[in-house]
Amino acid sequence: MLLGAAVALVMVAAATGAIYALGPVASASSLSVVYLPAVLLVSAYWGLGLGFATSLLSAAAFNFFHLPPTGRFTIADSRNWVALAAFTIVAVVVSTIAELARSRAAEAERRRSEADLAAALARELLAGADTKVALAATARRVSEALALPSASIVLGRADADSRRQALALNDGGEQIATLLVPRHLPTDVAERLRFHVAPALEALVAIALRRDALQDEAVETEALRRSDDIKTALLRAVSHDLRTPLTAIVAAGHALGTESLSRDDRRELSEAVVDEGERLATLVEKLLDLSKLQSGRAEPRRDWVSLEDVMLAARESLSAGAADMRLSIDPDVPDVRADAVQLERAFANLLENARRYSAGQPVSIHIRRSGDQVLVRVVDRGPGIAPSERERIFQPFYRGPQAARAPWTGSGLGLAIAKGFVEANGGAISVESLPGQGTTFVVSLPTSAEPVVTVGV
Repeated sequence: MLLGAAVALVMVAAATGAIYALGPVASASSLSVVYLPAVLLVSAYWGLGLGFATSLLSAAAFNFFHLPPTGRFTIADSRNWVALAAFTIVAVVVSTIAELARSRAAEAERRRSEADLAAALARELLAGADTKVALAATARRVSEALALPSASIVLGRADADSRRQALALNDGGEQIATLLVPRHLPTDVAERLRFHVAPALEALVAIALRRDALQDEAVETEALRRSDDIKTALLRAVSHDLRTPLTAIVAAGHALGTESLSRDDRRELSEAVVDEGERLATLVEKLLDLSKLQSGRAEPRRDWVSLEDVMLAARESLSAGAADMRLSIDPDVPDVRADAVQLERAFANLLENARRYSAGQPVSIHIRRSGDQVLVRVVDRGPGIAPSERERIFQPFYRGPQAARAPWTGSGLGLAIAKGFVEANGGAISVESLPGQGTTFVVSLPTSAEPVVTVGV
């Protein structure tokens, strides 16, 4: 305001001097318009009040310096009264029009800034993955746009206190969030916040919450779909993998009841019953392991265990072919804190898978330390795995195209169970393979830090 008053004084003085310079070419009464730019400029930038004061100051200067008798605030000629009155009226009108234009420009700028703020809030709330996370950034945008000391948005209801006021954000009559701002705000900021920002904000929050609900529903639907897929695959496994050994056992049992069998035939049938029974027991055991992993009930019982002992136990648990597995372990490999039973099951499945696809070649097992990890590499010389298959092989019941060429087919559960038990003990499993040159499964386990349980297959 002081700057505006100074500008008004300077411009009125400059206009007064300009009229003296223009005196030889025009009458003083016709030069009053020289004061109008000062009135227009002050009104446009500093408002109607200062513009009106500039109008009166211009009229007074015009009267005192240019209307006879000069040097006094009196007018001798009645025509000069008309000129002074006309100038005053024009100056006031010009000041009013300039103020109106300034107000409209300010309103347009305010509406533009509010539109920019609404667009920024929409980006924060609707582009983010989680509305709860985006609310903090949204509140920061509001405080910056309105020059507030602080602002926060919380879902649901929140109470005001001695320092903050609470603005309810509603959706269909139900409060979905609360905007908390400082209690004492300038009147124009409070009105702008209540009547312009808050309605846009509550609409965006409502849309974001609906989006979250739709995303949750989509995730739940996908989980149900996957659950149905697993159940379908399980039924197929039960109808095929369980039926095959059961059929063999039943057939052998009926044959054993025949009196015409020789001793050798009876021995062969008895061995067939035992083999198929063990195969059936292994499959049931894998199904139970998978069920525990998928339900989150496979929490490990950790203790310090030797990976060499675990690997030897896993190798010995295989009924045949253990002699074709070569184990090498570095002397500096430490014990790891894990569930020995779960690791034994995981490595037994990896060894069984490697033996199945090794085409009679030996399977190599290397254990070494790498920084704060222990790496176990299970290497076979089989046909390898195509890049497109490397993620899918860890899915339950998945059988790759190589399964058809293997000496015997599995259930498609071994690698999924191995991955689940390794991750449950804080480790990770990956595969390296070159088609036609073999496959290496790499298991990494932490050496000292308490592993984080991440059960899932």
